[in-house]
Amino acid sequence: MSFILLSNMSMLCYFFLTWQESFKVELWSIWLSGLVLIGLSLYATQRLPLHNKDHSRITISNLNNNVASDSTGLRITIFTAPKPFKGSTGTKQSLAIQSWLALSPNVGVVLFSKDPSVASFSGAFGSRVLVDTNIDFTFLGTPFLHSMIARSHSFTSDIYVIVDPETVILSGFISTLNHAYELDHDWLLVASSQNVSHFPFHLDNSGKHWLLDNGEHVKIHEIQKMLQQNWQGNQCYTSMIIAWNNNDAPLHNGVLPPFLYNKGIHNNWLIHEAMSSEFRFVFDATLTITSFHLNGDQDIENREWEYIGNSHLGAHYGSFFFSEANYSSIPKLFKSYKQYIILDTDKNIVYPIGHNRKLNLWKENIFSSWLEKNTMHCIACLKSQIIRILDCSLKGQMKTSEPLEIPFSLESLLSISADETKTIVLTTAGFSYKDMLMSWVCRLRKLSIKNFIVCALDQETYQFSILQGIPVFKDPLAPSNISFDDCHFGTKCFQRVTKVKSRMVLKILKLGYNVLLSDVDTYWFKNPLPLLQSFGPAVLAAQSDEFNKKGPINLPRRLNSGFYYAHSDGQTIAAMEKVVRHAQTSSLSEQPSFYDMLCGTGGSNRVDDNRCVESETNMTVYFLDRDLFPNGAYQDLWQKKNVSAACLKKGCFIIHNNWISGRLKKLERQVMSGLWEYDSGTRMCLQSWHTIKP
Repeated sequence: MSFILLSNMSMLCYFFLTWQESFKVELWSIWLSGLVLIGLSLYATQRLPLHNKDHSRITISNLNNNVASDSTGLRITIFTAPKPFKGSTGTKQSLAIQSWLALSPNVGVVLFSKDPSVASFSGAFGSRVLVDTNIDFTFLGTPFLHSMIARSHSFTSDIYVIVDPETVILSGFISTLNHAYELDHDWLLVASSQNVSHFPFHLDNSGKHWLLDNGEHVKIHEIQKMLQQNWQGNQCYTSMIIAWNNNDAPLHNGVLPPFLYNKGIHNNWLIHEAMSSEFRFVFDATLTITSFHLNGDQDIENREWEYIGNSHLGAHYGSFFFSEANYSSIPKLFKSYKQYIILDTDKNIVYPIGHNRKLNLWKENIFSSWLEKNTMHCIACLKSQIIRILDCSLKGQMKTSEPLEIPFSLESLLSISADETKTIVLTTAGFSYKDMLMSWVCRLRKLSIKNFIVCALDQETYQFSILQGIPVFKDPLAPSNISFDDCHFGTKCFQRVTKVKSRMVLKILKLGYNVLLSDVDTYWFKNPLPLLQSFGPAVLAAQSDEFNKKGPINLPRRLNSGFYYAHSDGQTIAAMEKVVRHAQTSSLSEQPSFYDMLCGTGGSNRVDDNRCVESETNMTVYFLDRDLFPNGAYQDLWQKKNVSAACLKKGCFIIHNNWISGRLKKLERQVMSGLWEYDSGTRMCLQSWHTIKP
């Protein structure tokens, strides 16, 4: 027994010595805490019965090769969202993902991305690496963490893992998850990665053996030793591994805010909320998993606002500040020879995984009073060292007194968002219509229509849109007194708001872009742009508001200014200038100005049942076929039992949710019809997800 104790002590001392060198902490306090933990683990091993679970286990036959020999082991699915596989970023991501696959044949990888280079990369690995585009992204292509986590449960797996795409995992991963799976409680594991600026190693063609750049074989413990001199201190769990077992228990209470993935701050929020909810046992496995974040050149490509967005989200959704005391209170997982031990420094409890009885350090009289006193001292020292290592005070990062802004002008948004024909889809919205705005955005995303931008009528809508990853700008001349519940058709508020639309369309036309103006209460069944663009220049194609089933559709005041397409040419711009000037002097909404200026008062410029020709500019106004572009009163389509089926039978491109009074009635009609694409509870677009087995 003495020999075993000394042997175990020497091994743990070596472990703590190397840890001390990398972080420059005090040698003797760490050595002594390791000594105490060894004694506790051996004592617990002798006294407590093993707690066995009826699950398959992953075993590692050769740690240096990082290959699991048990093909019937736990299914582990790793999720990440890589950037395009280009240049040094692509090289780092490729190495990281290969290191995950080398850990075990039971590891599968899912890549969330829409970039073609990601799909091309995954092809070399067969069914072990899948690409999934069925989540929510910002207009710049950054995925949302809450959407990734929700989507992960559509895959069949025993353990789910989220890892930064540039994090190489070397050792301890499979063994740690294997032991964590034996816990008799649902759990959430976090493990922080060390930052390295240079990683001169790669895997051979078999994906099993690590090599130096010169082709020489190298073992994992040698890699760790060589990299110790380049280790950089962790910063607030920004680059980390997050894993949890597959069960019904949620990760935390409430709803995960729409954090932008891989921007760091969301990790702190998730850890804090998971610990607060107590649905799962949260513990830190940093000391049992060896991983390195390859933090070379940083990609800043217009992404500054995304970091700010996560900070605002954390403060907005509460319970965010993760103090130094919170970090020290996360139970830590250690390894003593073959025994995994969890130390809860907050409750002063230590227990080995696989045992159903905990040892309280202050109550179990298993050592002399001298040793107990020094144990208390060492654990207190360990807490302070963990705080020092992590350096995780976030208070300076969380200042959100200033409004959230993005560094994009209208002109820059147009250049980013417009399609190859220089066409943009424009909508406007105030905060009372934010959910309808999101349903509209989600629908366009589902149709793979990316060339849209949003004009926010107030600051609340502007910041809401930023946090939802929408390309948005704020009109500085928009009315400031917009009513939340009383801004529907016919109200003074409605009249003021509608005049913003024609003014913004005119501005965009003058910048050289074609515009499809669509209100947020239009539901799109398919992309109407190819048809609308076929009308060519000097034609304004607009929806008709006529409700009679037969007869002319261009009767007086039947031009709907909530859905129309305008081409950027001299005639159209001149005609729109007339509309905007008239609307500014009118006490009505902009809709009468469209008809009176383009079709003439009383319809004097009508040339047949569906067209007008503006006399001064010679621009044609074409009223769109109502079977293809029905308004809210046409053939009572909204009253049909199956609105979608009735519209699709007609070949509808869109249907307008107008001819109904009141925001709540409009909202209820669209939701009850099933033509709704946004879940305001989860803050995600609705998806048609199905179970996938990687």
